[in-house]
Amino acid sequence: MTSIKLIVGLGNPGLQYAGTRHNIGFEVIERLRLHEGLLFSPGDRLDGYDGPNNFTFARSHVPDVLFVRPMTWMNKSGEAVGPLVKWAGGDVSNLLVVFDDLDLDPGKLRIRARGGHGGQNGMRSIIEQISSDCFPRLRMGIGRPATDAARHVLGPIEGAERDVMNDAVARASDAILHWLVGDDIDQTMSRFHSRWNQNV
Repeated sequence: MTSIKLIVGLGNPGLQYAGTRHNIGFEVIERLRLHEGLLFSPGDRLDGYDGPNNFTFARSHVPDVLFVRPMTWMNKSGEAVGPLVKWAGGDVSNLLVVFDDLDLDPGKLRIRARGGHGGQNGMRSIIEQISSDCFPRLRMGIGRPATDAARHVLGPIEGAERDVMNDAVARASDAILHWLVGDDIDQTMSRFHSRWNQNV
């Protein structure tokens, strides 16, 4: 089939995780969905797809892109993403994953064309499932706490931090939209890293 771009935001399913740091990838996908005027559908509604239905998606046809939220637990994200990559044509360079990063300050953003998982278990799962780390990713800083990292990533984003992260979600969405309409990943990196370094 024709190659389709996949924008995947990582998070955990369930209302108890909504608005937490670990779900910032979901927030970017939600903003993109709203920007494009789309609705989410369950995985079993995806035309021509007969793999696991453990995700929700919103599809835009101009350009042809799927905005995806895996409905697995974070550390099993690859179980949803792997079959979708194969369905979408198998070109991993057309996959872009958005996820939280403890090693960046809150609100800091970084795009990379490839790389390791950096200890992020959702990314680890995806890399294992598709047997490649040569796909774009957008890291969203949530900061590293002095003590309990697990409690930190699952904690709610509130107060002044919420304002910072809302701005980061908007900036991340803007970068992804530019990539979708024609910028290659290097152009997107050059354009947005310089802007972000000035404003954050």
